[in-house]
Amino acid sequence: MSVVPDSYDKPRFVRAAFAKTTAIVLSFVLLTAGICVAPAGFAVVGSRTPQAAGDAGSAAAPAAAPSVPAAPPRADRSDGTTASGPVRAQPAHMPFYVATKGATTIYVLGTLHVGFASDYPPEQPFRKPILAALDASPTLALEISPDELLLSQDDVNRYGMCRSECLIDYLPDAMWKKVETRMRGNPEALKQLRHTRPWLASMLIETYDTLKAGFQSEYGTEAQLQNVYLRVRGKIVGLETLNEQISTFTRLTSAQQREMLAQDLVQTPAENVADVKELHRLWRIGDADALKAWDDAKSNKLARNPALAAQVDGRVVYERNRRFVQRMVALAAPDKPVFVAIGALHLGGERGVLELLRKRGFVVVPG
Repeated sequence: MSVVPDSYDKPRFVRAAFAKTTAIVLSFVLLTAGICVAPAGFAVVGSRTPQAAGDAGSAAAPAAAPSVPAAPPRADRSDGTTASGPVRAQPAHMPFYVATKGATTIYVLGTLHVGFASDYPPEQPFRKPILAALDASPTLALEISPDELLLSQDDVNRYGMCRSECLIDYLPDAMWKKVETRMRGNPEALKQLRHTRPWLASMLIETYDTLKAGFQSEYGTEAQLQNVYLRVRGKIVGLETLNEQISTFTRLTSAQQREMLAQDLVQTPAENVADVKELHRLWRIGDADALKAWDDAKSNKLARNPALAAQVDGRVVYERNRRFVQRMVALAAPDKPVFVAIGALHLGGERGVLELLRKRGFVVVPG
């Protein structure tokens, strides 16, 4: 049975594939390394001819202090009880940290680019410290801005797909046979995969398993944050540009792209679904270091060529971590908090965003 919804159409599906993650690669995208195994958390990928990007814009009008303005109508900040005693549905705990350096504050939330409705109860989609931080922040910084995200579809097609059946040419015969076997029950999806480059094929194959597990992009953290972030003066910016994000993948060598795809083919669909569910479970608990440790162990198990796998992680995860930190620090200023939401697998570990902030002199504590 096909793992793609009956309403499948290629442009919409390709868009959904990239709404998932960053940590990408390797947490979700490779299951990667971010939604994103992308990993966690990644957003989308797309670009014009890759070009150097400038720093992200500066923060908007300052929030006078950490005072909390009126809450958006949908966000309930009560203690979760009712007069008769029942406890309201609780939102996912999710990794959330507060980084301070003098009067400068950066709130950091680890996201998943897909999820379930139950992760975000309508009465209170996020726990109170996260809602208060959103209210206090004149700027919300995502991996990529919503405006650029709207432009991504054509560029994903341009840089990830071919008119010819190019995937067959990119892969050794044995690997192509694995792709055919993997997609045996979904001939329409296999037909589309034939026209993809290996990095996009990797993401799409992982996405089939994610959809089969019931995850939905509309319940990704970024989409839900934007539903809540209703400040009149607040603005939403990206920590990287569309060009930078697409370049992350188009600059991978053919061998590195094949390593991405090979990792996705190691396990059965059922095993990949189990990993997605475990990633989601750990994200709901909210410990960034535990998430990263789990992902590292998974990556080590799936790597076909450890040297190539390390190179992919370096490009897709660690180079982007450094860029994220540079941009978020540039956005923040004394008494002008910035709220940052990026793939959860970017946060933890020795080369994660939280440790990079500590090396810049920030005190980082769970929020």
